Amino acid sequence: MHVNGEGPPAVEVPASPARPFRLRRFRGVRLSPQKVANPATARAFARPYHHVARRLAEWQAEGYVQLDSEPALYLHEYSVHGMTIRGLVGGMDLSSRAATTEERVVFPHEAVHPEQADELADRMHEMGLNPAPILLVHRGPADVRALQAEIMRQVPDHEFTDRADQHHRLWRITTPAHLDTIEAGLATSTFMIADGHHRYAAYLRLQESHPGTAWDRGLTMVVDQDDTPFFLGAIHRTFVGTSLDALAAAAQAAGATAQFPRAEAALQALGGTTWIATDGDRWMSVDTSELPGHSSPVEDLHHTLVPLLEREPAVQHHHSVEDAIKAAGLNSVSILLPAPDHGLPDRIMGAIRLLPEKATSFQPKPSLGVLMRSVDSELMTPLAPDVVL
Repeated sequence: MHVNGEGPPAVEVPASPARPFRLRRFRGVRLSPQKVANPATARAFARPYHHVARRLAEWQAEGYVQLDSEPALYLHEYSVHGMTIRGLVGGMDLSSRAATTEERVVFPHEAVHPEQADELADRMHEMGLNPAPILLVHRGPADVRALQAEIMRQVPDHEFTDRADQHHRLWRITTPAHLDTIEAGLATSTFMIADGHHRYAAYLRLQESHPGTAWDRGLTMVVDQDDTPFFLGAIHRTFVGTSLDALAAAAQAAGATAQFPRAEAALQALGGTTWIATDGDRWMSVDTSELPGHSSPVEDLHHTLVPLLEREPAVQHHHSVEDAIKAAGLNSVSILLPAPDHGLPDRIMGAIRLLPEKATSFQPKPSLGVLMRSVDSELMTPLAPDVVL
């Protein structure tokens, strides 16, 4: 669905598969531990993308890539900086489309840019590869959590620490009874996209262009937020083309009170429903909890205050406070947002609404190359001679 304005759409809301949710087995492609999270590995996935399969095949011959001979679902657990995330990895079935909200099984929390989704679809098609799973979160059923605990009592099929110090454990799931439990348990769940909105939209484009093939599925990791919740971090931003005074006037017009403390006091005020802004010289704190229709600080900022500015600013995004502060300056205001609360994803799905672009950062994400999916290896048509994965 396209939204935002007349003429060519600026953004779109991706469709959803219809219930029931299905996670299909696939033949996992894995980089060797020394290649996972190695900065030099990125060259294997660079242009020209249609050569990616050949590059990986060369690495396979050298022992740096392994392709499982039989399809499976995977339980993937990774730990870094004291946090552990585990989830089920498989090919999400995309062959149906939800016609109503009730049929919808996957909910985005932000819209996507069509041109970016088109580019990713073209790239994946050239590569013949899903290079990384998108991340879905849900409140998983107890029987699936119990099954995961049972599987984890077994020795992992693979265990290693990668170049980014992520420790990985992988279990292949092939037992029919286990697969049946997972299928029944996930069938009625509702999922939110935590990471990979544009890749998900690219999956849908590829499925629509190649129905009835391996593009009917897209590589997905399903994480139970009641088991191993992601850390929800803020993504800060810089508004280019406005001033601190203009932002303060917008806050006052909306019904919020802007204060101008010193930098140290402003930084101490950051949190809860209070965000802070700086132009590199002055600082401002704004508590949006008293705004009519208050929802979350990032929504209040973009949906209530930005429309009150004389002109809509260009937005730059930053994952660190330091980078955001450095970007502040003449005609540029940097805004530091508090971390979202963990109830926000549930409220978003319950209200069926979208957050502003890059409103949340789900961390930690798995390193590239732990599990990939070679679509070419699953296609029904014969493989090209140079595709040996």
